[in-house]
Amino acid sequence: MFKLGLWCASHSTTPAACLRFPRALLLAAPPQYLGASRHRQHGAQQTKRMYSAQDHLFDTNRLVVRLESEGFSKQQAEAVVNAVSDVLKESTESILNNIVTKAEQDKTLYMYKVDFAQLKSEIQMMEKTDFSMMKAENERLQGEVNKLKQKLREEITRTQAGVRLDMSLEKGRARDEQALHEIKIRETDTKIEQEISGLRTQMESIKFSILQYMIGTITGTGALILAYLRMFK
Repeated sequence: MFKLGLWCASHSTTPAACLRFPRALLLAAPPQYLGASRHRQHGAQQTKRMYSAQDHLFDTNRLVVRLESEGFSKQQAEAVVNAVSDVLKESTESILNNIVTKAEQDKTLYMYKVDFAQLKSEIQMMEKTDFSMMKAENERLQGEVNKLKQKLREEITRTQAGVRLDMSLEKGRARDEQALHEIKIRETDTKIEQEISGLRTQMESIKFSILQYMIGTITGTGALILAYLRMFK
């Protein structure tokens, strides 16, 4: 802070500018360093009381004398000292506002532990609930799959029975048709044999007729030849 006064003097800064300079620094600081939370304010109240009774945190007269020895006027020295005092007070208050007592720290830690235990319990309960729901859903899906399997097996059995019945009926029709064809073939064979027998009988009859005709012809021719020979003797 003493260097701040030297900087103001070396740059010919007016006391008013030196007074505005620390406040501008505080206004430009982040909000978390300017404002304190409620639980930290309560813990820092006792410590702030120790400093509230004091007007200054250092020997201001000594600093004024030293600044005057460095070439500052009395008015400039007092302005710089007041600015430094304000900055120190505000910095001290900001630090005190951020102080957390051991009791509050333990209380906050206990609250965190309670919240964590509650969160853990809720997570475990959610996991159990989700597991129960997943188990119930899995059992439901397993039941539906078993029903589908049973239905599929019944459908396959019914289809196989229908196919077997159709095959049996087809085999029966094939056997009936084969028997009918065999009967027709036998009837055709019988007819052919009968026709062949009739043809054989006719051929035998024709042969006998031809033989009779040839015998008659030969006999007649022989008789004619004998008669012709007798005529010319």
